[in-house]
Amino acid sequence: MKALFIGGVKSGKSRHAESYTLKMHHNPVVYLATSEPIDKEMRERILKHKEQRSERFLNLEEPLNLVAAIELVKAPILIECMTVWMNNMLYHGFSKEDIFTQLQRLLALDKDMVFVQNDVGGGIIPDNALAREFVDISGVVSQMLGSECDEVYHCIAGIATKIK
Repeated sequence: MKALFIGGVKSGKSRHAESYTLKMHHNPVVYLATSEPIDKEMRERILKHKEQRSERFLNLEEPLNLVAAIELVKAPILIECMTVWMNNMLYHGFSKEDIFTQLQRLLALDKDMVFVQNDVGGGIIPDNALAREFVDISGVVSQMLGSECDEVYHCIAGIATKIK
């Protein structure tokens, strides 16, 4: 079973994805965090999130190679978040083709996975090439996830609506 929770920033997607993953009735459940502690604020945010989920999830951290991080994991996996992972890949010099290839490998794994993805394409077309590239790649990643996931939920204002 694969599920996607997609929505804007602070839309409730993470909270809904966590609840959904925990209801899979497997113990333990793995939380794969993709954020990198690049500055003080991000380190504090990561620590706060770890503390919030410490009793409910086994925590893994991997900013780039998601497949290697979970290949041997047997439990359901919540991946938070695909948008941050995509940003990490671009920041570290990987191409969009690298991103799409790794995502295909990830989606091919026979595992229960829940993905969180920011919907960044709902606004205006950005005014610079880098931001346009990011939005375009994110859109393709969202389409790949939506196509391969068994269930897709759109989150807005704290409400998750099943769209697939």
